[in-house]
Amino acid sequence: MEFNRAKVVDKNFTAAVTEGRFPASRLAAESRHPCSEDLLSGLFESQIISRHFDLKAREMKEKNACFYTIGSSGHEGNAVFGRLFRPDDMAFLHYRSGAFFLERARQIPGTTPIYDLALSFVSSSEDPIAGGRHKVFGSAEMAMPPQTSTIASHLPKAVGAAISIDRAAALNLEERTLSDDGIVLCSFGDASLNHAAALSAINTALWASHHGVPVPIVFICEDNGLGISVETPSNWIETVYGSREGLQYIQCDGLHLVDLLKKTDQTEAAVRRERKPLLLHIRTVRLLGHAGSDIQSTYHTQREIEAAEADDPLLHSARILRERNIMSGEEMAALYELLRQQVGAVFEHAAGRPKLTTAEDVMAAIVPSQGKRTAPPMIDEKKREKVFGKEFPRLGEPQHMAKLINYALSEILARYPGAVVFGEDVGRKGGVYHVTAGLQEKFGPRRVFDSPLDETSIIGTAIGMAHNGFLPIAEIQFLAYFHNAEDQLRGEAATLPFFSQGQFANPMILRIPGLAYQKGFGGHFHNDNSLAIFRDIPGIIIACPSNGADAVSMFRTAAREAHENGRVTVFVEPIALYMTKDLSEKGDRDWSFAYADPDQKIEPGQFAVHGTGRNLTIVTYGNGAYLSRQAAAELEKKHRKKCRIIDLRWLAPLDEEGLVKAVGKCPSILIVEECRRTGSLGEALVGMFAQRCSHRPTIRLHAAEDSFIPLGVAATATLPTKETVFTAALEMLN
Repeated sequence: MEFNRAKVVDKNFTAAVTEGRFPASRLAAESRHPCSEDLLSGLFESQIISRHFDLKAREMKEKNACFYTIGSSGHEGNAVFGRLFRPDDMAFLHYRSGAFFLERARQIPGTTPIYDLALSFVSSSEDPIAGGRHKVFGSAEMAMPPQTSTIASHLPKAVGAAISIDRAAALNLEERTLSDDGIVLCSFGDASLNHAAALSAINTALWASHHGVPVPIVFICEDNGLGISVETPSNWIETVYGSREGLQYIQCDGLHLVDLLKKTDQTEAAVRRERKPLLLHIRTVRLLGHAGSDIQSTYHTQREIEAAEADDPLLHSARILRERNIMSGEEMAALYELLRQQVGAVFEHAAGRPKLTTAEDVMAAIVPSQGKRTAPPMIDEKKREKVFGKEFPRLGEPQHMAKLINYALSEILARYPGAVVFGEDVGRKGGVYHVTAGLQEKFGPRRVFDSPLDETSIIGTAIGMAHNGFLPIAEIQFLAYFHNAEDQLRGEAATLPFFSQGQFANPMILRIPGLAYQKGFGGHFHNDNSLAIFRDIPGIIIACPSNGADAVSMFRTAAREAHENGRVTVFVEPIALYMTKDLSEKGDRDWSFAYADPDQKIEPGQFAVHGTGRNLTIVTYGNGAYLSRQAAAELEKKHRKKCRIIDLRWLAPLDEEGLVKAVGKCPSILIVEECRRTGSLGEALVGMFAQRCSHRPTIRLHAAEDSFIPLGVAATATLPTKETVFTAALEMLN
């Protein structure tokens, strides 16, 4: 048995077309489509080029010059989608979409798809989309946001992009980038359709469509019957989705160009006209294994491998061209060799182009390019009075954090035409804590709306809408709920600028009420006191205000950073402080604040310093800042001892140099951290101060225990309290 199946498939093609040995059509009756000779010839050429990329990639891998061998072989029929769908129909592509990429490029003059793909395969820093950071199919001019090794995690944002199209048109959003009659494509494998993200995406598309929301999306399932080595059950896709209520379903033979053309035309017309989701089920084969390292013989018999190779889509295309007298076998063999030489020469040249070599070069793309847009001006007094209505006279009165965030959301919705607020219960109910109360009534259901109870779809929708000029402000109802969908932030939203060199960004604000509160109401599922999951995601901004006035200014900053610089901000809102009005004693109203003036700005990384003590500095944030202010008041009242409190406000980025300067020569640093000790920000701060403070201060971390939060009177047993902060501070001062 020949183990190098790439060589077998390569030789088989030339021998078969030369000898006139073509596979029989798999269709019971031949499809008819008024396709021209030029169309079929062009598609065939793209299929061959895509195949030669796979063959050359494996050859170059042996020379340590290529680092990606998940190829498109067997899936070359997707060239048809690249040709028939418009180049402004945004496409979120499966990693077997080489022929699609090549065909879409044909529609845009001046593109150099063969060279661009070669640069991507060899990880050259000159790759125009990812700059050598990954092999991706992506292009800004081809409306193709890059995806990496996608399973199904790109489907939720594809749904969000689809939902955004008609909504942006209805709102006449000036900054929309997708055509008003556009549609969205997303392709994936049959095994991926079992993934939770796929189920979430399709359910959300159907849920929205059921509510009358236009969702012009084509789910393209390229079914080769395998997920690496695990076989998809026979007829699984059509059984599950062939008669799904609300989902149009079309099946076609992915090896037959004419059937693909016919069914794709039907699909394109239906979705563009009806604005409803459709699943296009493409039956194809997988050749050369899952990737270059995959040994098919460990899970397939020789007969099974050869059967798939006999159904090579290039041979099926060759049969159609031969039957129509478009090309002879000799001409097809000659074309195959000519394109081999072309791809090989380009690949060899690309392999010699520059690579990323330094950490600085790699990290340069983590944050989107700065200054792409300018934020609209603050709303004037007249508009502010209209927006706030009966609440307008109260803007100058002290309010708790929840009310002030509500005001800030009203202001941002009025200031930014593309701002939308959505999540579970945020609409008519106004949120679990009424933070979004009245917003839907003021701004309408197109801009303030409820989502399904599905965190994956919430974040995915935000990413997708951001692709079309919106500024999404999405709410995850509780911090503990975020973990259901963390990959949408970590693997999708945060990586987009990195893998596109800032050519694509998905700006958003992700509001997450969280941390411990109300005697542990709801137990650990509502009281997650860990932010570690956000802290190691490169490029995102993390906000955690301790009071309402700061929250307003920080929200304005987050909106500006999203609009102007494409940034993603995770805005953690301490639930325990939502309704808090007093600080030291009941009725003092020292934790109530007037609505922040527009001139009050808090830039990312900018912290606050309270107090003048020189012997102890407390570094903290969120609930910890509130508790520390209480403890500091007690210290001064009972022991006449003063301390300085630094309220970080932003957990990323941290102004480390500024923090060291603010601490100065203070001999003692107490870090008050309400999150669990292990993995906490406090751990990092201990190391930072120990390393950077030349005077070697005493540093102590007072954090929550490594425990989940229970229900009832024990809810604060594992957490810092005013009393424990007071005790720790006094011990250090003494």
